[in-house]
Amino acid sequence: MAEFSIREMSSEDIKQVMKVDVASFTTPWTYEIYEQEVNHNKHAHYFVIEESENIIGYVGLWIVEEDAQITNIALLPQFRGYKIGEKLFGFAMQYAIQQGANRLSLEVRVSNIVAQKLYIKFGLVPGGIRKGYYPDNGEDALVMWVNLH
Repeated sequence: MAEFSIREMSSEDIKQVMKVDVASFTTPWTYEIYEQEVNHNKHAHYFVIEESENIIGYVGLWIVEEDAQITNIALLPQFRGYKIGEKLFGFAMQYAIQQGANRLSLEVRVSNIVAQKLYIKFGLVPGGIRKGYYPDNGEDALVMWVNLH
């Protein structure tokens, strides 16, 4: 298997990250949203995962005091199913712990069973439903969370 590296996202990465977004989500973020998150949001922490200097995925989280929330996580479709997402999610969890977070939460589509199984592997449990959360089709989001300590 190829070598993968994870590093902090920079402004120069946004266009490649947007390609991952377009391949992964029906309502991808705009360049402006990423630019705001990477350069101006003091609570935002974004990381890319690379193979041979090509960005194949990313993860973003907000850390506010003791609470961390995954804002988004995605891999290019051809890299799914090889436990790369596990590596990326595990990195984000460890980073949150290192930054002093006590809790981690996220929203996931109720239909995205593959992602839910990944999160369960890391100890996240269902905490509620956000009705009509996803604007593309009105699908509900399952809120999942875990205590980090």
